[in-house]
Amino acid sequence: MNKNIIKVTVDRPLGSKHPEYDMIYPVNYGYVEGIFAGDGEEQDAYILGIDEPLSEFTGNLIAIVHRRNDNEDKWVVTPAGMNFNEDEIRNQLCFQEKYFDSTIEMLNI
Repeated sequence: MNKNIIKVTVDRPLGSKHPEYDMIYPVNYGYVEGIFAGDGEEQDAYILGIDEPLSEFTGNLIAIVHRRNDNEDKWVVTPAGMNFNEDEIRNQLCFQEKYFDSTIEMLNI
């Protein structure tokens, strides 16, 4: 079994508005049920490579966004066989990550 295959429950689909801030999600965003992050909530994940709103998604964990000025990391999940480099990931996530001091750890899959 591939440990990098992750199921994401999408609670902020592509095109939806952030519940507190004036921001529209240009990617699907959700959480991994049963895995808890540094904030005590379930692990958040961005889904790249899908251009339509989703309710759930299973794909490959390709990177981790480590936030130096926050208590949680974000995971980056893509369809099987689809890869993004660090610059591509940073560009797609800048809508939200521009507010944080973060690094991107690319995973060997």
